[in-house]
Amino acid sequence: MSDDHTHVQEFFTARAADWDRRFPDDGPAYAAAVAELGLDEGDRVLDAGCGTGRALPPLRAAVGASGVVVGADLTPAMLQAAVRAGRDRDGRLLLADVAALPFRPESFDAVFAAGLVAHLPGPGDDLRELRRVVRPGGTLALFHPIGRAALAARQGRTLTPDDLRAEPNLRPLLARSGWHMTAYADEDVRFLALAVRED
Repeated sequence: MSDDHTHVQEFFTARAADWDRRFPDDGPAYAAAVAELGLDEGDRVLDAGCGTGRALPPLRAAVGASGVVVGADLTPAMLQAAVRAGRDRDGRLLLADVAALPFRPESFDAVFAAGLVAHLPGPGDDLRELRRVVRPGGTLALFHPIGRAALAARQGRTLTPDDLRAEPNLRPLLARSGWHMTAYADEDVRFLALAVRED
């Protein structure tokens, strides 16, 4: 994926209308990943790079009516698809770049990010920006509904040692960005890394 935001937007704009139809069975994986985030009633959570909003219903269920759910994405077409799917009822949708979020420091208890990390132009800086908007002790979930090897096979490529999501690369990247990785799973059926904001 290109580091250029324009290319990221073009990639997802071309796929937004059919995104949910292409991956119709991901719902349970999203719900399971949200459950591992450990949200409580009334928590404030950001879905960074929310796409069509598939995480918004389980995030809303986790934080309840008193919680705050915000989905932010760089691509207008993905947000429009989220609205068409009715997911705007589960959270506020916002056109925003995760590299420069329009939130005050410590606005959220947690960040959920599905499929985001591979598309970040400056992963270290962007993970620091996610840290900025999370309270001390707050959590981050980096998720994908299939594991790295399965995703590479789907895309017709092979895994390389420099893959950002490989644990030996991701753990120090998170640490340099102010996060402490607490869990890591890379299985055929999902990728999930959990981290806590350190001070």
